[in-house]
Amino acid sequence: MKVCSIGLRGMEGYRVQVEVKELPGMPSVAIVGLADTSVKEARERVIAALHAFGCDVMNQKLVIHLSPPERKKQSPMFDLAMAIGILKVKGKLEQPIPSHIAFLGSLSLDGTIQPVDGMLPAILAAKKLGFQQVYAPYDPAFPFQYLQHIDCVFVQTLDQVVQYLQGQQVLFSMSQPLSDVHPPQKTHRDFEHIIGHEYAKYALEVAAAGEHNVLMIGPPGCGKSLLAETFPTILPCLSHEAQLEVLSLYQLAGEVKNDSSPPFRHPHHSASSVALIGGGTQPKPGEVSLAHRGVLFLDEMAEFTKKTLDMLRQPLETGKVTISRVSSTVTYPAHFILIGAMNPCPCGYFGSKKRYCICSPKQIQAYRQRISGPIYDRIDILLSLEAVDLTEKQKQTECSETIRSRVEAARFKQYERYGEEITNGRVPIDVLLAKSPLTKRHQQLLQHWAATYDWSNRVQTKIIRLARTIADLAKTDDITDEALWKAIAFRRIKEGRQERNMKRGF
Repeated sequence: MKVCSIGLRGMEGYRVQVEVKELPGMPSVAIVGLADTSVKEARERVIAALHAFGCDVMNQKLVIHLSPPERKKQSPMFDLAMAIGILKVKGKLEQPIPSHIAFLGSLSLDGTIQPVDGMLPAILAAKKLGFQQVYAPYDPAFPFQYLQHIDCVFVQTLDQVVQYLQGQQVLFSMSQPLSDVHPPQKTHRDFEHIIGHEYAKYALEVAAAGEHNVLMIGPPGCGKSLLAETFPTILPCLSHEAQLEVLSLYQLAGEVKNDSSPPFRHPHHSASSVALIGGGTQPKPGEVSLAHRGVLFLDEMAEFTKKTLDMLRQPLETGKVTISRVSSTVTYPAHFILIGAMNPCPCGYFGSKKRYCICSPKQIQAYRQRISGPIYDRIDILLSLEAVDLTEKQKQTECSETIRSRVEAARFKQYERYGEEITNGRVPIDVLLAKSPLTKRHQQLLQHWAATYDWSNRVQTKIIRLARTIADLAKTDDITDEALWKAIAFRRIKEGRQERNMKRGF
């Protein structure tokens, strides 16, 4: 007897064929097919669940084979398929089981079917693999309104599965929506509550519109963390496809997310490289993947170990992270906006107008070199912040909702230009230049500044992407002189003033 299920390697699903056969010999149940401990323990769970159902399996030898045998099986998701295969072999289930049906779920000892980590990506993978129907346990965290195109049969017990296969009505079905993804949670943070920092707010608006990375450098208490934590309020809500990707990653990591807002991850600077990138014996998504389609905020960025920060090179460049282990190699998506914040020096007051810096030039240079050149190259906007004088009269600023509307309009313009849901910060550079070519004058200007500041080709590409986003916010079809100048200013603001001060002996 053959019954189908779904295995996962990262977020990639593959067909698992559960083969059950009775053989002469001592009564036993053996599971083969490169199963790990969680799958081998299914033997006792399945035997107990079938005993509760009224089927005794300990009167003959049974062999359960999980195919393909060369792939390691690492989840208790195959319990239900094993039980159905044994019931069919034992004659307790007479109806034929088509090959286009997949069974997912873990069994408890009384026959209850329970969800496990990775149920949502497994259901989505079943659709891609051509399965027409999926039996799975009910999970209130599922975004049912996004799964209408998948024929899911939600069951609670093994008895319900057998009844449904025999033609009786099921308790749950996709025709009865049982849950909904909540709207974005209201937050008390808003850009209109932040005093000053008008230039930084505009820079973050550009970063949100084009998905550009930002590094903020300033003395303690100047507002770096406040700006970063308010940044998600100007990001558009996730689309249906993006919401499914994010929920799948959170399920694989065993975490909960039930709203449509972009994720915001804020790991502590003591986090290990495995926590940030992902890994483990059975590779799980790390912070960079949990920030997929959202924001990864690294406060006190220079306090992270250099090795950990350098591991961000691949996800910042490719939008994915590959984790290699002896048993398998998995790839997780990691398209995120990096927001970094750090002090200008160890004491924090280099360049301050009100406090004296006690750090030597050598200490300042060593502190900044904790962030390597390749990481600096992958950052689009470099901001130097100063403390705001609260005694000065401040003008009224825009609220986050107004800024978000402009960000959404700019993103819609980019989606129309490229014909897909991709922004200026992610689109391949050849496509960007084909849609928005630079004039000869713009090329000469960019080459001049690149030679002056010794910018790499990657930095020049970042400036072109920034200029295109600035033009989109200004609602112009082509990259203008003003847009290019603003993009150059975003990159040289830090290097222009503070680096010169260091050369003078600060």
